[in-house]
Amino acid sequence: MAADVLTDRELNRATLARQLLLGRSRMRVHDAVEHLVGLQAQEPWDPYLALWSRLEGFDPTALGAGLEDRRLVRIVVMRGTIHLLTAADAATIRPLTQPVMDQEIRRHSQYAPFLVDVDLAPVLAVAEAELSKAPMSGRQLRALLSERFPEHHAAALAYACRCHLPLVQVPPRAVWGRSMQVVSTPLTAWTGLTLDRSASIDDLVLRYLHAFGPAAAADAAAWTRLTGLAEVFDRLRPRLRTFRDERGRELFDVPDAPRPGADVPAPVRVLPQYDNALLSHKDRRRFGAGATGAFAHAQRPFKGTILVDGQVRAIWHSELDTDSGAVTLCADHLRLAPAERDDVEGELRAAGAFWHPSATAVDVRLDPVDDAR
Repeated sequence: MAADVLTDRELNRATLARQLLLGRSRMRVHDAVEHLVGLQAQEPWDPYLALWSRLEGFDPTALGAGLEDRRLVRIVVMRGTIHLLTAADAATIRPLTQPVMDQEIRRHSQYAPFLVDVDLAPVLAVAEAELSKAPMSGRQLRALLSERFPEHHAAALAYACRCHLPLVQVPPRAVWGRSMQVVSTPLTAWTGLTLDRSASIDDLVLRYLHAFGPAAAADAAAWTRLTGLAEVFDRLRPRLRTFRDERGRELFDVPDAPRPGADVPAPVRVLPQYDNALLSHKDRRRFGAGATGAFAHAQRPFKGTILVDGQVRAIWHSELDTDSGAVTLCADHLRLAPAERDDVEGELRAAGAFWHPSATAVDVRLDPVDDAR
């Protein structure tokens, strides 16, 4: 029997529903982070805007409190990038993504040559023990390693520690309204949790589909940067539904996940610069032409994207008038209908008030761009 075909618009609605972008959810912050299998977080404040766009009545202090009470952590996982995860997920997902970190070391143009034939075991043992005693900045770790292992390149050793040790960035880094340089300590020392090295890649793929599906194996590989996932999908095939997209790609999905119809309305949503909803598929056409480069040559600063009818139709940044304290949210957009302009202006103004709580005023400027491609 031929697999059902899902249009790009149907895929869009399915992914938006799972990403909590069709309607703001009443989930608690911790539960939303768990459901989303983390949020990309190398920009410390991006998860706050990401959750503001997803949760009803989002309180940013709740996210900060989760970091401080150690139920949420910032750690390198998928794609070798910092993510905000629940502590429990970090303990299971971090070991699964170690092959990504191994690849990071091997391909690093600056540090890889200094690590050839270096026995890292004593280096990692020293670093883990000292970092467990007290969190350290990168500069402090390099100084320690330079003193203990003077025959080696200290910065390269520190980079190896970053890739081999499950290090979390400790608060007040990324706590709303506060600031701190990156200071790290091992996940186990910070949370008291033991790394689950028996965690299943099959379970991680199933969670990916619950949060991002329907999707192909190549999409999950783009999310994790892990290889060999086609075998995982084949192994899971009896538990999954299969579809085809408009281009004939085979897609997989968990049977009970939401797949709203193409006619379900999608509200305007303001997203941060790095949002996993837009970064976790190899083929991003479910989010429209704007997701695949319509704004690649934008001349002005870029902070994030705006979804209109589920499609990437605008990029935005904010400008602060230092004299008056007023903030202007500026959006470069593909052609918008009058009603769409009104919706974008309203949501962007609300996002600006959240993003800049101390602003004396928040204004919005919308500028059309040439969408010829």
